[in-house]
Amino acid sequence: MTSLFKTLLLGAAALVVVPAEAALNVVTCEPEWASLVKELGGDNVNVTSTTTALQDPHHIEARPSLIARMRNADLLVCTGMELEVGWLPLLIQQSGNARLAVGAPANFEAGRFVAPLEVPTRVDRSEGDVHASGNPHIHLDPRNVAKVATALAARLGQVDAANAASYQQRLASFSSRWSDAIRKWEQQAQPLRAMPVVAHHKNMTYLWSWLGIRELATLQPKPGVEPSGGYLATLKAQLAQQPAKAVVRAAYEDPRASQWLSEQAGIPAVVLPFTVGGNDKAKDLFGLFDSSIELLLAAGATK
Repeated sequence: MTSLFKTLLLGAAALVVVPAEAALNVVTCEPEWASLVKELGGDNVNVTSTTTALQDPHHIEARPSLIARMRNADLLVCTGMELEVGWLPLLIQQSGNARLAVGAPANFEAGRFVAPLEVPTRVDRSEGDVHASGNPHIHLDPRNVAKVATALAARLGQVDAANAASYQQRLASFSSRWSDAIRKWEQQAQPLRAMPVVAHHKNMTYLWSWLGIRELATLQPKPGVEPSGGYLATLKAQLAQQPAKAVVRAAYEDPRASQWLSEQAGIPAVVLPFTVGGNDKAKDLFGLFDSSIELLLAAGATK
């Protein structure tokens, strides 16, 4: 088979659209995008996420069950920005689903539609888990979710043209409710402005930036590097001079370091859902932010 023929075959496969009577099979890499697809797709989509809120999205095993999902996917929705670089390429390759090739219409990367934070001036792996495209945890700023929703509704209509009007109608409904919710959250979160916190990992940056929260330090000395006892002792001494209101981790992260620091420094240990499904209240995107702000406000109110 010539390279030209292979290219044409891949291009043709990428442009295949599903029949009008069939629901679109959508696979997402993270639960937040599955929730957004449900908001925009309704009954026109079947959606599953390859990860859960209790899994670190950086490190996922390419299991046969996930390969099977990819094989049947009409659309793949992921963050991109190297978040899934350690496992997603293998899943796509093993699935044999040419439609999901990077750059094809059926491969949607949410990170392409927002302005990234913490873009490094140089990439040095000795500095830990550094992403060349910037911090990939974009979903924790709801304004980013709004931007992704607009782009995703358009992409859904591209791969499922028969239901394009429905996707746009559902986008309009979601966008109106989402804008109202953002205004509510920003009003509720006013007491959080300038609140000092310690985070487990550099995965809350977009949330802090949106709410005006100050991250004094992280439990990980470098992104992805778990703390030693000596590092935690140094951090405890730092907090004696520059106190924090809370030590914050995501639901999927190991609780031991944050619990230790909480006890030693006398500050609350806060577990944020981080994504949809991270706790009982975070059942969808709206619940994710409702719960996160409620938990942070409770921590900020402690003496």
